[in-house]
Amino acid sequence: MEGGKQGKKKQQQQQGKENSKPNVWCELKITGYGPFDGSGFGTVSGNANGGHEDEAKRGEESAFVVTELVEGDSSRKIVEIICRTNWMKSENHCGRIERVLKVHNTQKTIARFEEYREMVKIKASKLPKKHPRCIADGNELLRFYGTTVACSLGIDGSSSLCVSGKCCVCRIIRHGFYTKKEIKSGVGVFTSSTSGRAFEGIESIDGDPSIKKALIVCRVIAGRVHRPLENLQELAGQTGFDSLAGKVGLYSSIEELYLLNPRALLPCFVVICKS
Repeated sequence: MEGGKQGKKKQQQQQGKENSKPNVWCELKITGYGPFDGSGFGTVSGNANGGHEDEAKRGEESAFVVTELVEGDSSRKIVEIICRTNWMKSENHCGRIERVLKVHNTQKTIARFEEYREMVKIKASKLPKKHPRCIADGNELLRFYGTTVACSLGIDGSSSLCVSGKCCVCRIIRHGFYTKKEIKSGVGVFTSSTSGRAFEGIESIDGDPSIKKALIVCRVIAGRVHRPLENLQELAGQTGFDSLAGKVGLYSSIEELYLLNPRALLPCFVVICKS
């Protein structure tokens, strides 16, 4: 009888420990830097929506939805720290955040991202020279993408995407990323390891007060990274690479990275800057 009570007490203690564990789904963890072979230039872990599992389900039910992270929210604080750390090093920074939105990706979008990851992993496993990070997770990194927003997304609870052709943020969340011909002849989707560089890369929006600059915090599958090239035609004759380094920063970190396949990017947060 006494043994039964002790067993029950032990079970209750174990359940208490399980209930007290922090919810890791809402944590955004940035770790490590590695050598220039593409084996880890800052990674992000967490669920694909940057939020809770139940929130992911709500995002699936209400397609293309975002929610605003209010001031004081733990996830917003982390995003702000990541952005502002880089802005301080940039002469052309905005430094003023108007609002931060969390993207609730649809299951279809997440599946497309994960399918691309698996494709990169399989391809890497067949190469004569093994790349551990590519085989492990496709060499997933945290990157910034600079763009613009032309609607009231996130204001007063507005969570639905607009259909304006001028609103790049809504278009990207709905249809995915795309290459720009004016950047590196459209060789890939331009991203940066720093928010400052991504902000500088946003096209001028002078003359239209309704359009604001924005940064999208993305998870990307960098895969096998090719070293910077002066002549982009050289890349056409090479196979097995998934991205191209544009500019190498301090300690061989890749400041500028071009993803050769738009499926390699998954938007997690949108940072809208004040005019």
